[in-house]
Amino acid sequence: MPAVGSAVRTARETTELLLAGWGISRHHHAVDPALLILAELVTNSVRHAVDLSPTITVIYAGAPDTFAFAVHDRHPYQPALLHAHLTHRGGLATVVELTLGLGGTTVVRADSDGHGKSIWVTLPL
Repeated sequence: MPAVGSAVRTARETTELLLAGWGISRHHHAVDPALLILAELVTNSVRHAVDLSPTITVIYAGAPDTFAFAVHDRHPYQPALLHAHLTHRGGLATVVELTLGLGGTTVVRADSDGHGKSIWVTLPL
């Protein structure tokens, strides 16, 4: 999708529809945090990567007990996530804190050409 402000809303709405299609209730305890995590990641791509990445991609994967998603952009910067929740406020700190609180994982994966990355979040259901 285009890396513009409305991408956040589009990503959230698409995710809600996807989860409903997978039979995951909107009231499941992980859904609201997952949507907030997604919104933070899309917002970061829109704010910080748009010059090098006019589009962003949201990728989804699931299993009966797991929901995973990634936000991909073509900016080469790979943020350090390990201690983001201890050293920063908002943004990635929120992503890491919420993910850890749900017992999930967050990882940055570089594109093979080094000119982009995906930030993957995996949450147990």
